Amino acid sequence: MLRIIVCVKQVIDPEAPVSSFKVDPEANRVIPPKGTPPVLNPFDENALEAALKLKDAQDVEITAVSMGRNLARAVVRKCLAAGATNLVVLEDESFDDIDNYATAYILAEAIKKLGEYDLIFCGRQASDTDAGITGSGIAELLGIPSITLAQKITIDNGQLIVERVVSDGFEVHQVAMPALVTVSNEMGELRSASLPAIMAAQKKEITVWNAGSLGIDVSKLKRTKLTRLFQPVHEGKCEFIDGQSLEE
Repeated sequence: MLRIIVCVKQVIDPEAPVSSFKVDPEANRVIPPKGTPPVLNPFDENALEAALKLKDAQDVEITAVSMGRNLARAVVRKCLAAGATNLVVLEDESFDDIDNYATAYILAEAIKKLGEYDLIFCGRQASDTDAGITGSGIAELLGIPSITLAQKITIDNGQLIVERVVSDGFEVHQVAMPALVTVSNEMGELRSASLPAIMAAQKKEITVWNAGSLGIDVSKLKRTKLTRLFQPVHEGKCEFIDGQSLEE
């Protein structure tokens, strides 16, 4: 059986109208639009779909892992409804406003606690920060190979074969497992869940770990220092130039 871990993040809906977003300049925080619930990061949904495509062809156990603070259970349970086998929520007050290294460190510690695995899938980036470095950071901390921007993933004779998106096409990479792959949007959108699957996901037990469960010293977690957060102002000027002819 192939064991896959998929890291997913809860984000503010990137499809919400820009005009509905507000910024608290004192706290340097985005105020989510009223009536707009959070969603799974769309790129992480691509990663989950990649795992499900492998599950369609062979025996696969998929464990979804989500980290944050006050995560909406209905949002993260979407992983179970789509077809994930297990769901692990990493939730602690200290997991708020941490930097990318701390995020990768916490996720890596959770993956170690989960035990043996063959593959780790992450989205190519998060829709709220667009940083795109957490996946590679996890691989570095775990000491395993990583391939970024995957558009197709196959397994042949125990070897991982990945088509990686580049500016003028794609590259083909082959590595031994365990390995980590960040999945690009070319993989395709996450499949829709059936109503019975959604109802079953609401009843399924999930695993919840905090900093203590992972043995993490929260005093060593580095925080993101945001200097300024603001909404950009777009200005345009139009000048008409007179002339007696088109050439002039």
